[in-house]
Amino acid sequence: MMPNLPFLKKKQPEDRSEIFRASRRDFLKIGSLAAGGLVLGVNFQCSGPKGELVTFAPNVFVSIGSDNLVTILAHRSEMGTGIRTSLPMIVADELGADWSKVKIVQAEGDESKYGNQNTDGSFSVRMFYEPMKKAGATARHMLMQAAAKEWGVDVAECDTENSHVVLKGGSKKIPFGDLVAQIQTMELPKAEDVPMKDFSSYKLVGKDIPIYDVKDIATGNAVFGADVNLPNMLIAVVQRSPVVGAKVVSYNDEKALAIPGVKKVVKIEGPGLPAGLDKPLEGVAVLAENTWAAIKGSRELEIEWDLGPNQSYDSAVQLEEMVKSTTSNGTAKRERGNFSQAKSSSGKVIEKTYLAPFYAHSTIEPPAAIADVKADGSVEVWAPSQHPQWARDAVSAALGIDVSKVKMNVTLLGGGFGRKSKPDFVAEAALLSKAAGVPVRVQWTRECDLHHDYYHSHSAQRIVATLDGSGNLTGWNHHTVFPAIGSGLDAAPPSDGELDLGCRDFPYEVPNIRIESHETTAHTRIGWLRSVSNIHHAFAICTMLDEIAETKGVDPVDQALQLLGEDKNLTFAGEMVGDYGNYGEKIEDFPWSTARMKKVIETVAEKSNWKSNLAAGKAVGFAAHKSFLTYVACVVMVEKDANGNLVIPEVHYAVDCGIPVNTDRVRSQFEGGAQFATSLATTSAITLENGRVKQNNFDTYQIIRMSQAPKKIHVHIIPSMEKPTGVGEPPVPPFIPALANAVYKLTGKRNYQLPFQV
Repeated sequence: MMPNLPFLKKKQPEDRSEIFRASRRDFLKIGSLAAGGLVLGVNFQCSGPKGELVTFAPNVFVSIGSDNLVTILAHRSEMGTGIRTSLPMIVADELGADWSKVKIVQAEGDESKYGNQNTDGSFSVRMFYEPMKKAGATARHMLMQAAAKEWGVDVAECDTENSHVVLKGGSKKIPFGDLVAQIQTMELPKAEDVPMKDFSSYKLVGKDIPIYDVKDIATGNAVFGADVNLPNMLIAVVQRSPVVGAKVVSYNDEKALAIPGVKKVVKIEGPGLPAGLDKPLEGVAVLAENTWAAIKGSRELEIEWDLGPNQSYDSAVQLEEMVKSTTSNGTAKRERGNFSQAKSSSGKVIEKTYLAPFYAHSTIEPPAAIADVKADGSVEVWAPSQHPQWARDAVSAALGIDVSKVKMNVTLLGGGFGRKSKPDFVAEAALLSKAAGVPVRVQWTRECDLHHDYYHSHSAQRIVATLDGSGNLTGWNHHTVFPAIGSGLDAAPPSDGELDLGCRDFPYEVPNIRIESHETTAHTRIGWLRSVSNIHHAFAICTMLDEIAETKGVDPVDQALQLLGEDKNLTFAGEMVGDYGNYGEKIEDFPWSTARMKKVIETVAEKSNWKSNLAAGKAVGFAAHKSFLTYVACVVMVEKDANGNLVIPEVHYAVDCGIPVNTDRVRSQFEGGAQFATSLATTSAITLENGRVKQNNFDTYQIIRMSQAPKKIHVHIIPSMEKPTGVGEPPVPPFIPALANAVYKLTGKRNYQLPFQV
């Protein structure tokens, strides 16, 4: 079954949130959070599939204690993005709380308590910005009402700051904690009676705020998945099917059990084909007292496999077939004008094919999960999960128990990039704990991680551009093919949602456009990786535009501004075959604004001194791309060192993400995104032969080393009062083509295949 992917949703929830006072039942749910103070919850409402109003469970609880401590329950997963800092910041700022007196508590994974907890698709801030403001404003208004009554003044004469209600223009102030008793019995104000603060009065939102966990992380006290230790816990390392769909015929565990510390060997039944997105692969697990014994034991297993239909699969052969398919007519997914006519009457045709490989997530923390199945059939789980509710459901299904019997604890994530939203490793831990009768930690090795990932699809794209006699771009024909996420055994085209990630939403004023998709089959597990199919779409489109600019003899920045045309909001009405997803948002709420795109392009050109003369041996490349509703332009500078190796001395980003909630995290995400994208562009690739992944570790699946990393990364944030959008994924797509374009200007050689060598 296709999961509820943020970037494939037809519609994201609308902001119809309601604030409520926690009931006695809610107190029992959230336990100690509610002790001794006021607890407010946020009910997040949205439109259901038939347009009906659906109320989710409380997503967030805000507690104000008599000790003046403000406690905010964070229901999103933290993986370095700072999301469990940024969302509480919004509440605290609207409330007027002293940030040093705010405590953040991680919520367990439970849809009945906290609604949608999926931390994926760069949509957390845009979904919860307004509800968080409402929660803070409601509590603030109640506190001011209580203080106003005590002082005998109008509530409009009151304000809040540093966790106190203060009398405007006076010396009176009362700590929040001293007003808790009064507001506990107070009626909740109506939403229309609760004013929001002016943005100019915010002390946190729009500023640099370190992540809440930074001290624990820096001092080694932070708890990640593998840091959880339970009494009598065994460590499990699994030898999984080397080819997706393979089944165990027989196995000999005699040598494995002879390893000191090895306690048990357990077979895991896999789903066969299709492999799905949430089930463990078939395999044999070695359970031991320590990780080293489990690893050694797994290497001693002797397994006979029925490798199944994917045993002859070769990714290079499939890529050649995909390239060939793009030379034929595909399925039209967007049509404007008449491209065939434009081609036949053109003065020049530019036709190029672009290739990208499979990519692994290669998070620095490989997957790990702990499960403790109890004698009564219930289970408690600890895992670094981006989608704890999906993990909870996967455990429920694997054990055949009701989901109410699964308690899901969420740890910090040592990187996610979409990998840790898939819950296969969590289900493994639950199955093995049940079999062993003790708590079990499943520990993936780096080899496991690379061999059994949900890979970013490899892809082939062919773009045909036509120019008239005056050099004007008159036609654009984009063919794209890649194994689709969630596809089964049969050949399938990419979904509309995947095509809307940087392909169908081509924004430029070209009179004749035809976008075509092609079918292919998934022979390994395919999933979503940071920025998803924006990666290969932006690479092809932005490098082609650079080549067109060179052919025309114009500056690529000037060309981009010219092709965007007059300031307007794009809807693609009448051109799309099927609906335009717009990342699940209504196009009228989050329009495709050419003005905002032009602003980031102009800004990055100015800040990078784009048109200045460069010293000999240096070159710059440019690209611009909108993804996850965020506008980004990028300029990358390159040169070669004394040994002829590529060096990236400087990168400039301009980003319009609407209201930048935490500017420290915006910059950090773009700095990290540049490093991530450099690896994808220059060093990383997964290949398969005979159905098996060839890469074993970071020696063969390389991520960039320090010497290869960009040296200076400048992030220029556009001031904006537009609705906030995501920043985790948008840094990646424009960087890769900007780097490719810079390398071309440095070397004179264009690269049409990732990763490229210099």
